[in-house]
Amino acid sequence: MADNRRWWALVVIALAQLMVVLDMTIVNIALPSAQVALHMSDGNRQWVITSYTLAFGGLLLLGGRIADLAGRRVAFMTGLVGFAAASALGGAAVNQGMLFGARALQGVFAALLAPAALSLLATTFTDPKDRGKAFGIFGAIIGAGAAVGLLAGGFLTQYLDWRWCLYVNVPIALVAFAGAWVLLPGGGRHPDARLDVPGALLGSAGMLALVYGFSEAESRSWTDGLVLTLLFGGVALLGLFGYWQTRAPVPLLPMTVVRDRQRIGAFLTVLLVTVGMFGVFLFLTYYMQRVLGYSPVKTGVAYLPITVGMVTGSTQVAARLLNRVPPRVLIVPGLLLAAGALALIAQVGVEPAYASHILPGMLMLGLGMGTAMMTSVSLATGNVAPRDSGAASATFNTAQQVGGSIGTALLNTIAASVTTRYATAHAATIPDRTLLAAKAAVHGFNVATWWAMAALLLGALIAGVVVNADRAPVPQTAQERTPEPVDSAT
Repeated sequence: MADNRRWWALVVIALAQLMVVLDMTIVNIALPSAQVALHMSDGNRQWVITSYTLAFGGLLLLGGRIADLAGRRVAFMTGLVGFAAASALGGAAVNQGMLFGARALQGVFAALLAPAALSLLATTFTDPKDRGKAFGIFGAIIGAGAAVGLLAGGFLTQYLDWRWCLYVNVPIALVAFAGAWVLLPGGGRHPDARLDVPGALLGSAGMLALVYGFSEAESRSWTDGLVLTLLFGGVALLGLFGYWQTRAPVPLLPMTVVRDRQRIGAFLTVLLVTVGMFGVFLFLTYYMQRVLGYSPVKTGVAYLPITVGMVTGSTQVAARLLNRVPPRVLIVPGLLLAAGALALIAQVGVEPAYASHILPGMLMLGLGMGTAMMTSVSLATGNVAPRDSGAASATFNTAQQVGGSIGTALLNTIAASVTTRYATAHAATIPDRTLLAAKAAVHGFNVATWWAMAALLLGALIAGVVVNADRAPVPQTAQERTPEPVDSAT
């Protein structure tokens, strides 16, 4: 592909990925308005978020293999059209069931779109220098997408209507579809790829059970019978999935994808990073809106420092150093910086602390996360056989999505239980009930943020021990152009 066309193709791929990542958070700010408009109960409103994450996280591996079977371009364009249609359906929802169904349908098509996008990126940019730049931009999109979603959600909800948080996906998807039609190369199908039906059923059911279990833990408790059944059942199904993958003629998740030491390090790092990041985003939103009294728009604007930090970390730090230093030299310091940011944020109180704690913490968090995430993306998709690029991309996206689901459920449960205990213990010493509620909520937020910091520190430890490559790997398509023989077994 001509050089200019490759960079325009990156714009198309990044635009689609932004839409998928953005949709994880853009609805959060709109949720209170949607709840009132569609008469949702407090117990049911979580399904606006959960129905999307369930379908997305549970079907990613299947979506990645479909991309290998049908071709990455076809899967990418089909995902865009389906996502646009599901978004329009959700925006036009007349009741909560219609909205929940539309959000689940968005997740289905996102599971097809996301691995195809990452696979297209990995196979389009194979030159090490250009690859570093491309993955820097892509890493910034992944990292900043959640914050951009909160900003966009605030503006759309406050100045238009909550429905536009869904309608906005339609023009984005159509522009990306037109760009894909013109710019992305055809083909990409692998004749030897086959759909592993038993693997698809076991893997998807296991992921759905886990994500559903972690989502329900927030409202039901970790000892609830349904939650325990889902979690243990999910682990058992995934165990059966792993066993079957070692014996399937054409496995859904080839063992070469998960046996590679560098990719394992990248997958585990991304999972732990998103465990901490997604929960903290939720707490910061609550802190700024409920404690500091920010409007939806002001809350979105207040998140901009994270975006600035992530773009800087991805494009100016990681992209410039990726091919010059070992990957863990970027991942470990990046995660340590992000962990330090959470340590700063975890010390806020009920008094305004945006300038003293939140602002510097956001800048540090963005810079560290952008550096670590961009490097992890490159590790996860490098040195993988072209026929398995969809599976590798899907596994990376699965780690990210499951980490976010686990983090939100786990940290929310910690925060809620700590808040309740604090309120009970201090009821006699703080007679002002409004102040007591604020102090209890902030204390719960602080304790949960310390746990999020621990997840980042564990991610840094794993990256430091597991990731030992001298340089970030490049796709096998690039290696095969050199005159030296390569081991085709991988």
